[in-house]
Amino acid sequence: MKFLDETEADDPILSVVNLIDVFLVVIAALLITVAQNPLLSPFSKRDVTVITDAGKPTMEVIQKRGEKIEKYKSSGEIGEGDGEKAGVAYRMKDGSMVYVPEGGLVGEASAPGGAGGR
Repeated sequence: MKFLDETEADDPILSVVNLIDVFLVVIAALLITVAQNPLLSPFSKRDVTVITDAGKPTMEVIQKRGEKIEKYKSSGEIGEGDGEKAGVAYRMKDGSMVYVPEGGLVGEASAPGGAGGR
């Protein structure tokens, strides 16, 4: 009659059931993390660009376009090229930006929200 005296605390299978519950919670957390990450999510249709260490020699740019992911690393060198000055950009006190084309009139300036020429 020893079997009738055993308690549930002595049953080793209950430990396995608790361990399975913990693994299910961990797997659910990982699936939520993957679904929330725009670079890893297979369901995301948006194009994503991530820049790490901006302006430093170790800068990286990661671009996701559709299902294709491209990774660019900075060489740390300053680039050069042929070109000419196209205009001047000003940051206003409210944080907006105003672009004035080179040789253009102030009234022709363009800015988001129609704030040109201020």
